[in-house]
Amino acid sequence: MKRLHLGQRATYEIQVQGRLDASWSDWFDDVTITVETADDAPAITRLTGLVADQAALHGLLQKLYTLGLPLLLVEWKEANENDQIDDGDTIPK
Repeated sequence: MKRLHLGQRATYEIQVQGRLDASWSDWFDDVTITVETADDAPAITRLTGLVADQAALHGLLQKLYTLGLPLLLVEWKEANENDQIDDGDTIPK
């Protein structure tokens, strides 16, 4: 598994309870939005896409919170070599 850094672009999958249609994609920085439904369960919206860094991920999660959508999952999809911005192991003071 590759190391993840705060300033690194990476692909994430986020799942929330509730329904967002594809028209919200621009507001969420062009992530792909899909909705899964089952007969007796609440809808689950999945947002998948490349996020600029951890600050941008936080902003995306804040938008979901603002909409009142309960967070179910945030998963980092292992980045490829082209996604890495900062490969240092040092935490600045």
